[in-house]
Amino acid sequence: MPRDLFKLIESNRFLIGDGAMGTMLQMKGLTGGGAPELWNVQRPDIIKEIYQSYVDAGSQVIETNTFGGTCYRLALHKLQDRVHELNYAGAALAREVAGEDVLVAGSMGPTGELMQPMGELTFETAVDAFAEQAAALAEGGVDFFLIETMSDLDEVKAAVAGCQRVSDHPIATTLTFDTNYHTMMGVSPARAMQELAAAGVKIIGANCGNGPDEIRRVIPEMIAARPEGVYIYAQSNAGLPHFDHGEITYDGTPEVMAELALELAGMGVDIIGACCGSTPEHIRAMREALLTQPIPEFKIELPEATPPPASPHSQRRERRRGGRRRRGNE
Repeated sequence: MPRDLFKLIESNRFLIGDGAMGTMLQMKGLTGGGAPELWNVQRPDIIKEIYQSYVDAGSQVIETNTFGGTCYRLALHKLQDRVHELNYAGAALAREVAGEDVLVAGSMGPTGELMQPMGELTFETAVDAFAEQAAALAEGGVDFFLIETMSDLDEVKAAVAGCQRVSDHPIATTLTFDTNYHTMMGVSPARAMQELAAAGVKIIGANCGNGPDEIRRVIPEMIAARPEGVYIYAQSNAGLPHFDHGEITYDGTPEVMAELALELAGMGVDIIGACCGSTPEHIRAMREALLTQPIPEFKIELPEATPPPASPHSQRRERRRGGRRRRGNE
């Protein structure tokens, strides 16, 4: 029986999330072309070790290693027939580590396909894909679904509908506003909040993106637009990525992320975690700051509105099967 997420949020000023999964897997030897989800069955010891490292660092919420767990993403590795197996395994391993003290969020990322009319993915087909993944995650023992790193509201709504089809678990959604403070598909933080709240989502926020400065800009706009009864989820990248001797590194130190965590708590964010480039050391520093330092009183002041990015039609080629990004919880 899933724990009552909303009761836990209400009884705590904030909950502490976890950090990146992809970053940790790369440290453990996963290559750029490998399927992270396959390690749920091939290297369960490493997956459990990563989950445990975040619990030990103070995470009250850990995410499953299932970000690319739809049939579309798994098809890149010829694993589309193993959706249930890989998602169930990722959730079951997290549940084993979390026990009764830590919440398990079932991570669900984009399909990597463009929705109609710009692409070939229909809303109904997307719902089917997300429902297949959500059913396995629920069976594996997650407490709620986390639909993350999204840019297209239609795809988010399809994911929400897929989750609702197979389970009554709570649903959280986070989008990535990495293109002039809009998503790649031109969605503003305020619009995301308004439309997803209208669709019945009770936890809405932002993740990934271009680091702390972007989250500082995006979250206040979401807070200003949220209706009563909606909670905020924020997971910033650990700074910006840089290439160093062929490897991607991030410039956000644990101290930088700890400072951001205090600011987010001051804004009233309900679940505070981290995304690409972060490690248990970042989460440990964030937790220590949140529990030992004064949380600043933060007055929400919205900056001038920024225009949406160029039409997503120009970005169609990148998003098709041959050139997708994997960003999100890396």
